[in-house]
Amino acid sequence: MGSQTMPIPTIDLTLENSKPQSSSWVTTCNDVRLALEEHGWFVAKYDKLSPHLREVILSDVVELFKLPYETKIQNTSDKPAFGYVGKIAAIPLHEGLGIDRATDLGECQKFTKLMWPSGNDRFCENAQLYAKTVAELEQTVVRMLFESYGVEKHCESHLGATTYLLRFLNYRRPENDEANLAFVTHTDKSFISILHQNHVRGLELRNKDGEWIGFEPSPSSFLVLAGDACMAWSNNRVRPGYHRVVMKGNEARYALGLFSFRGGLIETPEELIDDEHPMQYKPFDHVGLLRFYDTVDVRERAKHTMTKAYCGV
Repeated sequence: MGSQTMPIPTIDLTLENSKPQSSSWVTTCNDVRLALEEHGWFVAKYDKLSPHLREVILSDVVELFKLPYETKIQNTSDKPAFGYVGKIAAIPLHEGLGIDRATDLGECQKFTKLMWPSGNDRFCENAQLYAKTVAELEQTVVRMLFESYGVEKHCESHLGATTYLLRFLNYRRPENDEANLAFVTHTDKSFISILHQNHVRGLELRNKDGEWIGFEPSPSSFLVLAGDACMAWSNNRVRPGYHRVVMKGNEARYALGLFSFRGGLIETPEELIDDEHPMQYKPFDHVGLLRFYDTVDVRERAKHTMTKAYCGV
């Protein structure tokens, strides 16, 4: 089924609307919850990332992918898909690198030293500032979601146990004999994912009716998606955000993704369990969920029932 252009819910999370004491706070909290329940995604209007940083970080991503393959594969991790990913038969147009705990300057420095042994302070500083700024957006979304469900008492412990993976993503244009599917249909295993990209179209979102909606990028657009961990935490109230990448033009698509992961066990709050919503998931380890998915073929991972197979009741 081809994609179509349809409106994607947009929620204003600029400073005035994201203050808990503001008159619009409760309404915006409900808007966030409803968007994630109905769609699994929404576009956030967010003004804390400066236009200058938006521009230079995307330029940095382009420079990063110009590095030799032998350099990029040094980005390794014991967590699945946290390090370098590329040259995979199922997704040959895709290449990605990652910084785990990217809000930590030391982790950004370690990654930068691997990629540029002689140093690249600008990249390091930009990457950490970007991660910290977008992490604030993720924390706002989480606070709003918890508050809308009436479980805000659990929020600070959740955020305190959360770390952030910053991934740099490249989708090259297909050659004449290649298919244009650059990334297969999937949901993220994160709690929340936030995507930001250059001007090149290609990202598509699947709605609850199975229709594909083309995402129209803009410099200030941040796409917020619920991951499988959020679905399980919410006892299936939140939909996981299904998406894929289909490349149709002659330009490469460059993007950044900030993915939140919870340390310790993720557990459904008792307030979200009742006769109408019996408990669906046992407490689970987030990295364990990642490793479980990693045992499954990449083309099968879109089946979110596998989360049920990992930690379902």
